[in-house]
Amino acid sequence: MASGTALIYDEEMTTHKLLWSDPICDIEVPERLSSSYEQLKSYHLVERCVHVPSREGSEEEILLVHSLEHLEVAKSTQTMNEEELKRVSENYDAFFFHPSTYRCARLAVGATLQLVDSVMSGKVRNGMALVRPPGHHSQRNAANGFCLFNNVAIAAEYAKLKYGLQRILIVDWDVHHGQGTQYIFEEDPSVLYFSWHRYEHQEFWPSLKESDYDAVGLGKGKGFNINLPWNKVGMGNSDYLAVFFHVLLPMAFEFDPELVIVSSGYDSGIGDPEGQMNATPEVFAHLTHFLMQLANGKLCVVLEGGYHLKSLGESVCMTVKTLLGDPVPQITGEMAPCLSAVESIQNVRAAHKPYWKWLAYEDTSFLQNLSTKSHLLKKANSNPSTEHESKITNNSKTVEVERFLELHMKNILFPVPPIKTATTDSEGSEHFLPVHVQLLKEMDKTETKALVSGFYADLVKEDKTLLSLGSMFAILDKILRKEVCNGIAASPTAALSAAVALRHSVRFGFQRVLCVFVGNMQIIPNTEDGKMLIINICEKEQFVLTNFLLLLKDAEGNDFFSAVLGFILPVAYSYQPNLTVIAVGPNRNLGISGISLLVALLRGLAESRIFAVIEDTEINVMQSVAKALVGASTPPFGIYVPSTQEKVNKIKTLRDQFQQEWKMLQCSGKL
Repeated sequence: MASGTALIYDEEMTTHKLLWSDPICDIEVPERLSSSYEQLKSYHLVERCVHVPSREGSEEEILLVHSLEHLEVAKSTQTMNEEELKRVSENYDAFFFHPSTYRCARLAVGATLQLVDSVMSGKVRNGMALVRPPGHHSQRNAANGFCLFNNVAIAAEYAKLKYGLQRILIVDWDVHHGQGTQYIFEEDPSVLYFSWHRYEHQEFWPSLKESDYDAVGLGKGKGFNINLPWNKVGMGNSDYLAVFFHVLLPMAFEFDPELVIVSSGYDSGIGDPEGQMNATPEVFAHLTHFLMQLANGKLCVVLEGGYHLKSLGESVCMTVKTLLGDPVPQITGEMAPCLSAVESIQNVRAAHKPYWKWLAYEDTSFLQNLSTKSHLLKKANSNPSTEHESKITNNSKTVEVERFLELHMKNILFPVPPIKTATTDSEGSEHFLPVHVQLLKEMDKTETKALVSGFYADLVKEDKTLLSLGSMFAILDKILRKEVCNGIAASPTAALSAAVALRHSVRFGFQRVLCVFVGNMQIIPNTEDGKMLIINICEKEQFVLTNFLLLLKDAEGNDFFSAVLGFILPVAYSYQPNLTVIAVGPNRNLGISGISLLVALLRGLAESRIFAVIEDTEINVMQSVAKALVGASTPPFGIYVPSTQEKVNKIKTLRDQFQQEWKMLQCSGKL
C-alpha cells in the first residue's frame, strides 16, 4: 500500500516574470510560488512530505499535446530582448514572455510528470506540484491566459502512454474555464474533464460559448466534458460542496478513474481579485478529501491560478494537510447553496442525462437561470468604475481579507490528536486490525455500570454486554477528550452500544451528534433533545420521527451512490455534526466496500472524529472499517451498476421531504 505525499517545488520557476507594465498580467507574480512554499514551511508541512526533485519536460513530452510550431516559438524567446519578447507576447491573449519563461515552463511540465511517476510507481500515495507558469488555458498551438504548456494535459497523455491508463479524471477547480484542456480532450472518452468557472452568461473571460453547461464533448467524447458555469460572483463553501455531491462525485464514481489529476487554481477562493468568490481555505481540504476516495487514492494536485497571496497560501496548506491524512477542519458558513448554483447544477445534470447511468431516472429539466439574468441587465445599465478606483478598492479588500484569514485560520485549525485510530484488545482484535491502530485498556465493570446507570441500565445485565461497553467507553472517552481522532469497537449488541454512545456523548457536552446505523436497529435512542440526528440504512421501511431519518432498503451494491451522495452526505453536511457515530448491526444490506467508503467519506465531518461500533461477528467489516479510519485507500467498487428506477424514486421522495430542513439536498430533484 503506497504511503506518503510528494511535494515538488523548484525556486527556479520564480524567475519567470513580467518585464513591462501590463494591468492584465501583473497579478501573475513569482511570489505566488515562493509565498505558498513559505506558508507550507510555517505549518511544518514541508518536512512531512516526500521531496521529489523537479526536472525539465522533454520536447517529446511537450509534443504529446502541443504542435512543433508552438514549441519552436517558445524556444526562440530565450535569447530575445525585452522589445522582441513584448512583440511575441502580444500575439497571445493575456500572456507574457521572459528570457527564462521557456525553461520555467519545461520545469513546470517536468515537475508535473515527476509527480505522476511518483504516484503511479507507488513511491508515494499522492502529492502536489507547485509550478508556474500554469497550464490549463494553453492550447495545442497557442499560449493563453498566463499559460505556455498545458502541464495537466501533458501529464494525462503521458500517463496513458507510459502506464496504459484508460480512465483519467481531471478536476479543474480554478475560477477560470480551462478551455485549453477542454479542446485537447473533448473528443477523448478516456479523459473525463470537469471544470467549474466564473461565467456570468459569457461575460467573464475567456467569454466562450463552449464554456457553458451544454458543451458536453464531441464525437466519442460526448458526456466526458463537464462544465459548471457560475453565473454570479460570491459563491461559497456550500455551493462548491453541492456541485461535488450532485454532479462531480456521482460521475466520478461511475467513471471509476485510475488516476485523478487536479488543475488546482485557488482563484476560486476568498479574496481573489479574479474570482471574487467567498469560499474559505478549508473547503479545499474537503474537496481534496473527497477526491482521495477515488482511483485507489492516486491523486496528483498541480497548481494553476490564485492571485491573493494569503488566500492562495492558506488554501495550498489545507490541500497538502489533507493529502498527508490530517483530520479535515470543520467547514464554515451556512450550508445552503444559492439559487444560481442550484440552477447551474440542474442544467449540467439535464445536459448530461443522455450519457450517464446514474442520471437515467433522475428528474432533470433545463432551467432558465432567471436568478441572474436580471442582474446582468442592471450591470449593463450601470456606470463602470474607473480603473484607478477599482485598484484602490482591490487593495483595501486585500488587506481586509488578510485580516479575516488570519483570524479564520486560528479559529478552524486545531491540534491533531496524538493517536489517529484506537481500539481495545477485548475481542482479540489486535490480530486482524491494521498495525496503525493503537490498543487501549478497557474500562472496568464498576465504572462502566456507573456510567450506564442513568440510561439503558435495564438492558445491561450480561457480563459480555458490560465488557463490550467497557471497551466502547475507553475508546469513546478518548475521542470526546480529543486525545484520539477516531476509534473502532466490536460489540455483541451494536445497536445498544450505539445508543449508549450517543447518550454518553450528549451528556459529555456534544451538541450535534450524527449516527449512521447500517442494519436493522432494535433500539431507537430518544432524540427529543435535538442533539442527535440518526440515519438508518435498513431493510424495512419504518416510521420517521422528528430529527430521526430512516433510509429504506436502497443502499445495496451500487444503489449505495444514489443513497450516500444524493442523500446521506448532503444531510450530514447540512447538519454539521461535532461527532459521528457509525454502527453496523445485524441484517446489514450494505456491502463491505460500501460501508468502508461511507466511513471514509464521513471522515470529512466533525474534524474527522468518528466512533465506529461493529457487531462482533463481522470481522471482515471490522478490518475494512479500521483501514478506512486509519486513512487507507478505499477498495474499488468494480463495474458500475445503476440503481433501479424504484430505488432512485425512493431517494427522490426522501429528498423532497427533507430539503427544506437540510438545504444541501436542494440541488437535486424539485426546487
